[in-house]
Amino acid sequence: MNKMGLTDARAAATPVASPIASSVATGDALRLIGFLDDLCEEVEGTIDLIQTDAHLRMALNLLRNHFEGRTVTPTSLIGASRVPYATATRRLRAMVDAGLIEQRPRTPSGKSFSLHPSPALLDAWTQLADRVRRLTDTRLGTPRHDPATEDYYFGGSYRAAQSLPPLQVRPDPLRLAGGLRVLAHGDPTFMVMDNLKRQFEQSIGLSIHQRAFSIDRLRDEALRNAERTASRYDLVAVDLPWFGEFVEKGVLLPLDEVIDLARLDPADFHTAGWQATHWGGRPYGVPAQTTPELLFYRKDMFAEAGLEPPDSTDALLAAARSLHDPSRGVHGIAWNAARGTALGHTVLMTLADFGQPALDLPAIAGGYDCAGLSSGDHRPTIDTEAGLAAAEFLLELLAYSPPDILSMSWYERIRPYAAGSVAMAYGYTLLAPYFELDPGSPACGQTGFLPHPPGPGGTPVAPVGGYALGLPANLAPERRAAAAEALAVFTSPEAQKLFVQNGSRTNPRYSVGADPEVRRISPIFEAVEAMSWRDELQFWPRPPVPQITEIIRICGEEFHDMLRGLQSPRETLRKAQSRADALF
Repeated sequence: MNKMGLTDARAAATPVASPIASSVATGDALRLIGFLDDLCEEVEGTIDLIQTDAHLRMALNLLRNHFEGRTVTPTSLIGASRVPYATATRRLRAMVDAGLIEQRPRTPSGKSFSLHPSPALLDAWTQLADRVRRLTDTRLGTPRHDPATEDYYFGGSYRAAQSLPPLQVRPDPLRLAGGLRVLAHGDPTFMVMDNLKRQFEQSIGLSIHQRAFSIDRLRDEALRNAERTASRYDLVAVDLPWFGEFVEKGVLLPLDEVIDLARLDPADFHTAGWQATHWGGRPYGVPAQTTPELLFYRKDMFAEAGLEPPDSTDALLAAARSLHDPSRGVHGIAWNAARGTALGHTVLMTLADFGQPALDLPAIAGGYDCAGLSSGDHRPTIDTEAGLAAAEFLLELLAYSPPDILSMSWYERIRPYAAGSVAMAYGYTLLAPYFELDPGSPACGQTGFLPHPPGPGGTPVAPVGGYALGLPANLAPERRAAAAEALAVFTSPEAQKLFVQNGSRTNPRYSVGADPEVRRISPIFEAVEAMSWRDELQFWPRPPVPQITEIIRICGEEFHDMLRGLQSPRETLRKAQSRADALF
């Protein structure tokens, strides 16, 4: 998708731009294409009488350009065949007739067209890739794996898991005047989508234009767009807590009006992420990234200090105390404590750690029920004994935090962790590329992932965050069908796997988390998958009622005054409760 043109979006993405870009060149598909290309060169250069088959040469060239997002013309593909023009033309026609290559008009006249690998060729390529890997392992004996890894590669541990195929090119391009227009959030996952712009344009047959904003500016722009006669965007990114507000204000179109939901395979999405996009029993968005907030901790520092991973708030405080050593430039923990939205999210998640939802939700197995939020009958529950315990816990964290903690928000809390000056940090999985893709980071390869350690009365919770893509309610009717098709492509398992392969650490689907190639990329996917099966991924810590943005802001202001020593915990709870009550 196109360049953002926004300073905050670029700044947010800058630390991971280089690793993400480099991962494209080292992806499995391109590595295997390069291997086969080199093998052809070596065989031809060694034995003069042998010439590589023109079909293979053209297939490799077509696949390479597809994965790199480059346009292929008949002339360029014929040139890659290394056989006379007439012979190459016949070979090309044979591949088209066999259904291996698709032709797509490049001009309204249809006289010029581009070439693309068909679903049949992509499927065959996926099977060939798996077979070549196995052959090199079994015949050449390299690389050698330990028994656990052998099981991992060959299906012992995940026998039912199948590698997802590459993103396919639609046989019929979408039609949208001026291209597809997307309003996005300026985070690393959407930056990955931007880096893959050309590949997605090839897939849907449309130019893509994306604008990205920071979280508060994104909400403002989405609300402003809803007031226009006709939407400027075909797709909008929606933070999960906003759904109640956006539906009540008429910002979003019900998805069941424009797309067959069965096509999206709802059962494949993490349950919490899919349910969070509903309001009044109807879906208004499709998860594009499910990114729980976890506790990141340095396994090497814990091992050196003889500490176990914390399984409670008391254990977390003890670990932070033990590892906090400002004289050596090391602090115990970093977290969202900047005034307003950032700290407000921390407050609601800390309430959840102590078993307290921000609203009087009915308790159910595994947490609290958000199904009836659209009734409007709920009230805030901030000034409680669990709320007091949460407030006192945050005050204790201050003693083991960096000196600038009260100005730290989403990215600021991860940067010191990636730099090695913080032993633990609360952070969304989407921020893991800051250290996972940086070989120079002390946290690279040394990070453990846990749900929030619970306080008394709580259970382990990984509060679900992230964004879903929805269709604006004021989108012109003639654009809705094509926009819905693009939505299905961007949220498909194949697209989500592609994001992961290019640096994203978010994933909304079970099938992607079970993919063997995805699991090899980062331990974070297996960890999150396990949390989901244990029912620890929950969205009730930030219930998506229309007033939630204001509740978050209020908590972020009152608790910031408490952390600055301007008011006591009980006074803070009383003020936050009173202001939140007034919203209802």
